[in-house]
Amino acid sequence: MSEQVMNEESSVQEQFAIEVVYGTPTRQEIISCTVEPNTTIEQAILASGIIDEFPEIDLTVNNVGIWNRAAKLTDLVKDLDRIEVYRPLLADPKEVRKRRAEKAKEEGRANKITGGRVDPRQGKTGEA
Repeated sequence: MSEQVMNEESSVQEQFAIEVVYGTPTRQEIISCTVEPNTTIEQAILASGIIDEFPEIDLTVNNVGIWNRAAKLTDLVKDLDRIEVYRPLLADPKEVRKRRAEKAKEEGRANKITGGRVDPRQGKTGEA
């Protein structure tokens, strides 16, 4: 009987704690769970049950990371890892920057040729 207790204790020690996190603009969830060694990120996400809480999560679309570093679904988790499931971007950051720069040029806050700040020493005609 004591051998069985020792085997259970050693298997508990082999497991380790992780967190799986996901958030929307209105709701965030952190789920703590324990996993076996050699568990992949994908297996840990599925085991956490976070997909039941957020059915919009699609692991073929959503990127994942561990402690704010990009990771693959096939990477193995380690003790105390924080697995983050990222939402897809709503807007391309480069396109947003381009639109903001165009607006600044139209409003006269940026030089129409260089895109840089307007030199306040220059007149409205652009002469020095």
